[in-house]
Amino acid sequence: MKQSMRFHLQLAFTLLVCAFLIVPVVLSMLAGVTENFFVGLSSGFTLRWVQQVWDTYQMTIWRSIIIALACLLVTLLVGVPLAYMLARYKGGNSRLARVLEELLMMPVAVPGLATALALIMAYGQYRAFRGSLLFILVGHVLFTLPFMVRPVLAVMQSSQLAVLEEAAASLGAGMSQRFFGVVIPNVMSGILAGALMVVTLSIGEFNITWMLHTPLTMTLPVGLADSYASMRLEVGSAYTLIFLFMIIPLLIAMQWVTQTTRTRVRL
Repeated sequence: MKQSMRFHLQLAFTLLVCAFLIVPVVLSMLAGVTENFFVGLSSGFTLRWVQQVWDTYQMTIWRSIIIALACLLVTLLVGVPLAYMLARYKGGNSRLARVLEELLMMPVAVPGLATALALIMAYGQYRAFRGSLLFILVGHVLFTLPFMVRPVLAVMQSSQLAVLEEAAASLGAGMSQRFFGVVIPNVMSGILAGALMVVTLSIGEFNITWMLHTPLTMTLPVGLADSYASMRLEVGSAYTLIFLFMIIPLLIAMQWVTQTTRTRVRL
């Protein structure tokens, strides 16, 4: 009897917390497809707010996708070799490897506004660079690089890469052959998890982007804030609806890859 009551109390508490978190999101989504949110659902459903958002802010969506993909490419080219280097030297308790790992996490620990301000102070005098998407890309790479290195490094440390590399070297495989033929296939789950996290964080990043953007380089999160500040609530909610349709599939994929990675690590 007591166990049944405890179960029902825990279930009720869980449902209450879920409702507290989900109801605002549902209301925001409904506002984006409602003729007049203040009148309520009785005013009727419409997609004209979504169409208005697409006509007004579609370039911000494409810019966010371009920046996220470019950020993914850069973090792959830099992060995977960096994780490989840290995994090799960390095995020898290298002090340099520990220092590099701590420095790598600095952009995550420092507020995004401070990172953006530092970039403006360092490179703001270069007008062409300051007004381009590359400037925002640099900020996104600094912020997301640790989220690529950490999953890859965790998989490298949990697998027997040193043994596999020694076996490949004994068979005559060179450095590049060992890296692309042995290391990369064995850490692919970590690379996928890091890639999904980088893309998700880049698309939704606001603090750094808000400081670095110009009117011609506005991205999706900045456009979302602009729509809520300067237009009707329904327009901002429709923008939120588009954002959720973009980000939720990535979150689901990230959860699946993370679970797969954990299963592989346990094995």
